[in-house]
Amino acid sequence: MTSSFFPPQRTLMGPGPSDVSPRVLGAVSRPTIGHLDPLFVQLMDEIKGLLQYAFQTENELTIPVSAPGSAGMEACFVNLVSPGDTVIVCQNGVFGGRMKENVERCGGIAVMVEDAWGEPVSVDKTRAAFAEHPEATLLAFVHAETSTGVKSDAAALCALAKENNALSIVDTVTSLAGIELKVDAWGADAVYSGTQKCLSCIPGISPVTFSPAAVERIQNREHKVQSWFLDMQLVMGYWGANTKRAYHHTAPVNDLYALHESLVMLQEEGLENAHARHQRNHEALVAGLEAMGLSMAVAAEHRLPQLNAVNIPEGVDDAAVRTALLQDFNLEIGAGLGALAGKTWRIGLMGYASSPRNVVTCLTALEAVLSRQGATINVGAALPAAKALLTD
Repeated sequence: MTSSFFPPQRTLMGPGPSDVSPRVLGAVSRPTIGHLDPLFVQLMDEIKGLLQYAFQTENELTIPVSAPGSAGMEACFVNLVSPGDTVIVCQNGVFGGRMKENVERCGGIAVMVEDAWGEPVSVDKTRAAFAEHPEATLLAFVHAETSTGVKSDAAALCALAKENNALSIVDTVTSLAGIELKVDAWGADAVYSGTQKCLSCIPGISPVTFSPAAVERIQNREHKVQSWFLDMQLVMGYWGANTKRAYHHTAPVNDLYALHESLVMLQEEGLENAHARHQRNHEALVAGLEAMGLSMAVAAEHRLPQLNAVNIPEGVDDAAVRTALLQDFNLEIGAGLGALAGKTWRIGLMGYASSPRNVVTCLTALEAVLSRQGATINVGAALPAAKALLTD
């Protein structure tokens, strides 16, 4: 007979999911109530307000999609892209490629702006793309590319879209709550994220926000949204403000308890403090890695503090190191993707996992495993370098 599943206690320092706070895990276990219960409707309104704080927006259409970040991505594209629309898509990693796939599945025409993996999106190349394609009505790009650990200039790219009378679709799956994100100030139009990264929540929910201009475009569509479940005009019947909530789907009630708790924790800490914590722990981790003799894959000015791409030393077995970390230390780090597979590790310091304790744990475990493999590293140098920054 199959028995109950009891997972081990891992330290999650990969590209996501990240460690979940005990407060959030506790919230999941609270009694389930109906998704149309007046108390749950009240909770929904609180979640919308807390998400507006996290996104730094006053957009009325700010909600959690009842599915992972990939569904949030699809929600933005299926609602804003109609057959024949020209969309400029910036790709500097895996997730820009997924944007292209969404455009094409919606019947749109994707004009690609490609940059090297490990480099930010080029604003100049994007400007040139608009000059060559004045018919483009949308710009899509990734703010924080999870596959490479690179941050792009979202403010400049959103401004460029506005200059060309286009709307912007922005992937903030890894950036929300980890680095500065100002939806209204930057003029972003359709923004999606995920709960399992810097929000330190359980996977399975995708916060999204749409500007008034994006909502107007949705309302003026000539073609039906190709997804019934993700059609914002239908979803707003359930999530809309000042309306009688209409049944659309059975919301994941307990998952939304978890999201609410994680957003309460973010509000308690404060966005600026959360950003500073991610940056401080990132700098300590980098100092330790470099003292050990490792190098970073991304230039300092473009690095994500919450997702650190590290070059794998020559002669080191990538998979063997990650397997040993998991088996011997219950520590998960991520492999490289696509063009960076076998070349980099991705070490996450996201949300609840962004802590001095995890910095020390990671450096200690990585040094032990690399030493065991015979890698050429500076044994004993990492922890002093990291702790010097953690104790300042």
